[in-house]
Amino acid sequence: MSHYSEKMSLMRDPRDQYPRPPFEKQPQDAPGLDRKMKPEPDHGEKSYVGSGRLEGRRALITGGDSGIGRAVAIAYAREGAEVTINYLPQEQPDVDELAALFDKEGLVLHQMPGDLTDEDFTRALPGKAKEKMGGLDVLVNNAGKQVFQEDVGKITTQQFDRTMRTNIYATFWLCQEALEIMPPGASIINVTSIQGYDPSETLLDYATSKFAIRGFTLGLAKTAIEEKGIRVNGIAPGPFWTVLQPSGGQSQEKVTKFGEKSPMGRPGQPAEIAAAFVYLASHESSYTVGTILSVTGGEPTA
Repeated sequence: MSHYSEKMSLMRDPRDQYPRPPFEKQPQDAPGLDRKMKPEPDHGEKSYVGSGRLEGRRALITGGDSGIGRAVAIAYAREGAEVTINYLPQEQPDVDELAALFDKEGLVLHQMPGDLTDEDFTRALPGKAKEKMGGLDVLVNNAGKQVFQEDVGKITTQQFDRTMRTNIYATFWLCQEALEIMPPGASIINVTSIQGYDPSETLLDYATSKFAIRGFTLGLAKTAIEEKGIRVNGIAPGPFWTVLQPSGGQSQEKVTKFGEKSPMGRPGQPAEIAAAFVYLASHESSYTVGTILSVTGGEPTA
């Protein structure tokens, strides 16, 4: 049995599987870097074991440099998929680490840096990914912007606009373009949030965008499967330990307590959600359409 397999076969109490708060205060300028977090997030680098479930697929993942997107990139590649990630140029140090991991395992990581608030860039992304990989079978709309504000009156029009353009406009643009070039059997996975069900008063613009992604996903799913044979689904993460949180997504006081109110008493790690993305990208979920999978550590979404 391999080291990976041994690690995955262990029975563990999930409450104590990963670090629990309190955590250190650790402010970073947005968009932040995973490598500076304490403790560093687990993206499945040493634990995710592939079994060929995505052999031959070509996937585009936004926000693939860190956090959930990084975990998905690792899982997809180990499942046999060819992977292209999009990210902001400032996040290149995290991408370099991920690329080194891929290279060590004999994998290829295609890199497409750029700002998703730029409509021309974003609309061109699916086509360029298709050209680079020879096709596009999976689109994961994961990139997100989250800014903590104590009061709704402190949310500027500029902040609101950038949150919407990053989270919902980009999802809309990418889905429009991808649906024109993806084959029947392809899969689109949009990332909403527990905030799209139970909004925090300090994240109102972010929560609004996540409600919008839920509605867009559910509305698009029916026409996409009927007219294109393409499955559209979503995933709603709960509190996950990603660089989004200390780089302005939460106050530093909330960072120290992040995840403590979940039933597990801790935040999720990116490695703990990657398999949900694999399921929705694979033919194992061929009858799953217009569904939002909740991975929230026990926090209800209904």
